[in-house]
Amino acid sequence: MKLDGLVELYKSMKTQGIDRYRFEYKCGRAVFDVFFFIDGSPFLLLFGVKAENFSFEIEVHNGFVIDHKLDNDTYKRLCEILGLEYDPERPFSPWNFFSEFNSKIPGAAIATQAAKPHDVALYKRIVEEEDKKYFVGWRDNKKWGTNVQQSNLDKTRELMGERAYKRCKEKNISSCWSDQKDQAIDVSLP
Repeated sequence: MKLDGLVELYKSMKTQGIDRYRFEYKCGRAVFDVFFFIDGSPFLLLFGVKAENFSFEIEVHNGFVIDHKLDNDTYKRLCEILGLEYDPERPFSPWNFFSEFNSKIPGAAIATQAAKPHDVALYKRIVEEEDKKYFVGWRDNKKWGTNVQQSNLDKTRELMGERAYKRCKEKNISSCWSDQKDQAIDVSLP
């Protein structure tokens, strides 16, 4: 299935230098934070349901093509979230869900809606210091005679993307995090 609604959003993100974008999508009784990540290959859509502990990811391949099929657990949970009752005559169709979503994708990115690491952290399972989701800076491990830990690299990849991950791995740099929102700073690569 092609999500051609992503084309203009992608162009707008590229023009503005935005690798990770967040927008809202309403369907049924659910309100989603949808993240569009274009910093890896394939691209990725992360659907996170506000006020629920539920999220799922969809890979976006060349030509903005997705596989609209969902695994059974995701399918069932999404039906619950949307407030749907089973009807054998008219079962829930992921194709219809993504078709409707495609028609609601914003045509342009707004710079203030670029996804911040702590936005993403709400919907990702983070192993390393999961309560610390606010980015506060970088640590050059060469200066300390230490090495960046794999768990920190994994957290960096999940919350900041592939480019930050690669840069940290190559330069032996750790991302630093806090549990205090007022300490958060804007991300710029080391």
